[in-house]
Amino acid sequence: MSDPVYRTDPYARELSARVVDHTDEGGVILGTTLFYPTGGGQPGDSGWIDWDGTSLAIATTVKGASGDSVLVPAEPTRLPPIGAHVVQRLDWERRHKHMRVHTALHLLSVVIPLPVTGGAIGAGRGRLDFQMPEPPEDRDALEAELNRLIDCDLVVSESWITDAELEANPSLVKTMSVQPPRGGGHIRLVRIGDGVDQVDLQPCGGTHVARTGEIGRVVFGKIENKGKQNRRVNISLDT
Repeated sequence: MSDPVYRTDPYARELSARVVDHTDEGGVILGTTLFYPTGGGQPGDSGWIDWDGTSLAIATTVKGASGDSVLVPAEPTRLPPIGAHVVQRLDWERRHKHMRVHTALHLLSVVIPLPVTGGAIGAGRGRLDFQMPEPPEDRDALEAELNRLIDCDLVVSESWITDAELEANPSLVKTMSVQPPRGGGHIRLVRIGDGVDQVDLQPCGGTHVARTGEIGRVVFGKIENKGKQNRRVNISLDT
């Protein structure tokens, strides 16, 4: 199976495809999809699929039993028939905010180099939970350093390694709560910076911006106590 379009071209906003199946719950499976399914802390994409003068609103996307993206309609309604040709239209503004926040969270894990115990991405805001017994002494300095890295306009790219290579380099995995899927033969790495300018490299299946400057300014929110060993650091896009 070839890589889905949301991975090969995360900036694609429209795509024609054919309906290959329906789920028992009323979801739609397409032969090729733009829509990212919920996973790794990133919400599933929303948008619309159009066919024969009809537009179907998609509320979210989830991963099916076979790994396919299942498009979940906003409300129960008539589905495009199996075999129908449709046009997918992504809710691009929402997806792009997910991309900006996701890349910003990778940089946050650089600014706070502690084990990550959880995280979540939203449209304009996100958070990481860290193994951090005491709150940071200077949150303003952390915010300034995060924005400095963003302003460096570092390139964001991907590469692939084998399961065995990941096992030999366990330090690549920053998240304690979610481990990258193994057993598929290869694992995607997201790299921020290039060559001597590289600042981060970690397994990730989500969507990201092409350069960190695209994130824009980020502001820190609350740093919450989530137990003896955990602190939750919230961030949001300034615009």
